[in-house]
Amino acid sequence: MIRSVLTIPLFGACLALLATAGTAGPGDSRAFLCQLQNAVIPEIIASGYELAIIDYSRDGSDAGRYHADEIRSMVERGITVLAYLSVGEAEDYRYYWDRAWDADRDGTPDPGAPDWLGQANPNWPGNYRVRYWDPSWQRIILSYLEKVLAQGFSGVYLDTVDSFEYWSDPYNPEGEALPVDEAAHRMIAFLLRIARYARERVPRFLIVPQNAERILDFDVNGSLLTAVSGWGVEDLFYWGTEPTTPEWRAERFPYLDRVIAAGKFVLSMDYVDDGTGYRGANLERIVDYVTKARARGYRTYVARADRALDEIVVIPGIQP
Repeated sequence: MIRSVLTIPLFGACLALLATAGTAGPGDSRAFLCQLQNAVIPEIIASGYELAIIDYSRDGSDAGRYHADEIRSMVERGITVLAYLSVGEAEDYRYYWDRAWDADRDGTPDPGAPDWLGQANPNWPGNYRVRYWDPSWQRIILSYLEKVLAQGFSGVYLDTVDSFEYWSDPYNPEGEALPVDEAAHRMIAFLLRIARYARERVPRFLIVPQNAERILDFDVNGSLLTAVSGWGVEDLFYWGTEPTTPEWRAERFPYLDRVIAAGKFVLSMDYVDDGTGYRGANLERIVDYVTKARARGYRTYVARADRALDEIVVIPGIQP
């Protein structure tokens, strides 16, 4: 059963959103879905979303991955399906992980761990920074990509692109730091390798990085902007249930404007729904976010404030 389906009448302000300008990108809907845990394919099909970001697996493991016919059942119904893929961090619940790399789980790689493995991300237990330019790590990601391609996904949603910022920070805990332009160019080269590899096999495969849009400053010949299909962005208008600052938005808007101007789509996801129901302050905040994002030509997803991304949020008149 689909959770979070609204059954009460919406305020007129919500219905007015239907008149806002549409966005570029696959499908006609101005909303998309992101569910990285517990995704059930028939529920996604029934939800009405035309673009969905999911994990390649029900539980993150290789044994739990979706079958090709499940992904095909969505694609055949006109749903664009992107597979989440973290390119700048290793996750200890993935098929490639060896427990011996951090047997005591203290967040520091043990002796014998691969050279590309860095410190754990303190904000996301079980996620470890990686030297994403290392050929061995890149081979792991390409093997992961092979699985995604075999499943029949429409594209990939590439997370932790902002790792280039981590590896150029002289105060990171790794004991090494790259010049920021070098870190950015290494990430751009990696993203372009992913795009080439995928499109040699599926020519229209979609490549959608998330966040780290500042990397476009280092895309000196425009190759990255040409290669991507769109860009994902989180926490643009709200950080949880609190508005972001005008300075934060003003810093990010120009990059996303470049994406739109290049004929690509922007997927905006803010975690503004506090779960109290669609009325009062919660509704007003949701309407404010969606109105502002769609006015700039972005597709939107109103996500729960807990950031779990473990359910489908359907708000008639707003999403899908």
